[in-house]
Amino acid sequence: MLILVSISLILFSAYASLIGYYHRAWKKIPDYVPDSNTNNSLATKVSVIIPVRNEEKNIKYLLDCIFNQSYPKNLFQVIVVNDHSTDNTWNIISTIYYNEMNLRCLNLADYSKNIISNSYKKSAIEIAIGESSGDLIVTTDADCEPQPDWLLTIAAFHQSSNAKFIAAPVKINSTRSFLSVFQTLDFITLQGITGASVFKNMHSMCNGANLAYEKKAFKEVQGFRDIEDIPSGDDMLLMYKIYKKYPDKVFFLKNKNAVVSTLPETSWVGFFNQRIRWASKADKYDDKRIFWTLLLVYVFNLLFAVLLIVSFRNKTYLILLLILLLLKLAIEYPFVKSAARFFNQQKLMAHFALMQPFHIIYIIVIGLFGKLGGYRWKGRKIN
Repeated sequence: MLILVSISLILFSAYASLIGYYHRAWKKIPDYVPDSNTNNSLATKVSVIIPVRNEEKNIKYLLDCIFNQSYPKNLFQVIVVNDHSTDNTWNIISTIYYNEMNLRCLNLADYSKNIISNSYKKSAIEIAIGESSGDLIVTTDADCEPQPDWLLTIAAFHQSSNAKFIAAPVKINSTRSFLSVFQTLDFITLQGITGASVFKNMHSMCNGANLAYEKKAFKEVQGFRDIEDIPSGDDMLLMYKIYKKYPDKVFFLKNKNAVVSTLPETSWVGFFNQRIRWASKADKYDDKRIFWTLLLVYVFNLLFAVLLIVSFRNKTYLILLLILLLLKLAIEYPFVKSAARFFNQQKLMAHFALMQPFHIIYIIVIGLFGKLGGYRWKGRKIN
């Protein structure tokens, strides 16, 4: 028993130090406030790139949001790339028109020679960048809703910081369902870790629903070359490539006007497939800092399953499990609440304790299947 208790104390100490580090770093990220004269000095040409597959229900609303951006329309273009949609997506985007907004619609099937095997999204982005006229590339997803000052804030931050890569905040619009609350709290945690890790240059994290990077930097690192055979990773793997060349020019943009909202997965199958897709690239990172971080998080959560199993033979381990669970809750709660406050979702923290046992199971399952199992995404089977 002494050995397992010692292991538990060591793992908790390491995990508590990690979460405490994230919490302190998140609080230290300065809230970006554009200069009052920024609007008059902006001249950055932006290309917004949106890869889409089977998004007939969402794409029109997203394009309406982009059309209503406060950023001058002569300074940005929108490129939508249809990735072999089997619904009415192509018919919608190929016939839509906005007065004054520069909108281009590409069909990925027309670029068959340029498609990277098993990496359709990377192909769509790379082709769109090749067709773009902007100096700053901004990517988002079809099921997202940007704030009216989204592009203005990103362009202003880029101009003031000379950033080569910008990780911007993403928020899930939660409903009242258990699944929605669960994934929203999980996502708030991930966003807090993203901001903290990028701010401290601890490791590379971001979300492809809200990214910006210089086209010049993308070309300098040869785009997705050397990571093209990985189905996922158009965000974090690219981020690390740019980070290696420009370690002091990768930033997290902490500003509420830069937030992009997205929809929660509506089924557990869809949710697990999404998270397995994210986890599947864990061992593909050249950035081993994040690998060891993920390993610590996984092993610490796995410890709870081990303690539960051995408690059937010795009830003392059940007490240890409950103590660790309370300590885990105590160290995580202030950090997640701080991040939730930024996204105006602090009311969800009332469910945080209830979600803890389910979150431990989720981490264990996702980590296992992310390494061993395939997944389905947008109607495709990925192995």
